[in-house]
Amino acid sequence: MGTAFVEIHVPGQKFVNGVPFPAVLSPSASAISLTDSVKANKLFLQSLLLQSGAVLFRGFPLSTASHFNDVVEAFGYDELPYVGGAAPRTNVVGRVFTANESPPDQKIPFHHEMAQVPEFPSKLFFFCEVEPGSGGETPIVLSHVVYERMKDKYPEFVERLEKHGLLYIRVLGEDDNPSSPIGRGWKSTFLTTDKAIAQQRAGKLGMKLEWLEDGVKTIMGPIPGVKYDESRQRKIWFNSMVAAYTGWEDERNDPVKAVTFGDGEPLPPDIVYDCLHILEEESVAIPWQKGDVLFIDNWAVLHSRRSFHPPRRVLASLVK
Repeated sequence: MGTAFVEIHVPGQKFVNGVPFPAVLSPSASAISLTDSVKANKLFLQSLLLQSGAVLFRGFPLSTASHFNDVVEAFGYDELPYVGGAAPRTNVVGRVFTANESPPDQKIPFHHEMAQVPEFPSKLFFFCEVEPGSGGETPIVLSHVVYERMKDKYPEFVERLEKHGLLYIRVLGEDDNPSSPIGRGWKSTFLTTDKAIAQQRAGKLGMKLEWLEDGVKTIMGPIPGVKYDESRQRKIWFNSMVAAYTGWEDERNDPVKAVTFGDGEPLPPDIVYDCLHILEEESVAIPWQKGDVLFIDNWAVLHSRRSFHPPRRVLASLVK
């Protein structure tokens, strides 16, 4: 494993078919900085991520956003611009953004990052700059496990989902509304103040726009609700169904209308809520410690955020 890391076990970690989820690495006695350790052990880290789906780096001396940016850069992945995502977030330094800035009392439901747009990140990094007063974990869950459990329990529903995909509908205001978990306005969603450019960028994402008096209705899809993870040869629950149905709510949006089957038929609420229950049941929530870096394969893992008591500052970086 290279001499830089020691694999450790932490409370709350799961073992799925004998594989730790997430894998947890801490510095060995001879460790250099995390940035140098990453550069020297890229292949090891990639194979660990392939095997576990998520890797938590704990106990490294990282304290600032620019330390974290250096670690992300060390992996050498291309950056993914945050176009079409729903979360309110701000660029901090380099490739580093705040994670979703919605209020502390709100939970953010399980989702694959940007599953509702065609160009989504393959991997994500989270960094705990200020650990939460309490709560505020970022629970993670293996997507193929959710797919298998849903298929066993609701074969007809899953067959319909695979056949028709999903439609996502979201109404955006002009400017950001930081009190809403889906509060990005259309200007920051499409990185422009020009409606024609917004229209063009939406078109590239396969998104239809209907302009309203004080905002815009976005219609995305139909897009698949299940994908095939080539690298691990398995089907994954790659959608924002539960997140949209239970969480896309503010003064402009009714979550029940936010997601339907691709043919426009409504989703059965009991199945959506049972899926939420399965996600919770299969998830792992390791409390954040200052300096933690969580490296997630967006093809393998859904993530969420629990409510918290401040302070808490978790930063994020998305890669192609």
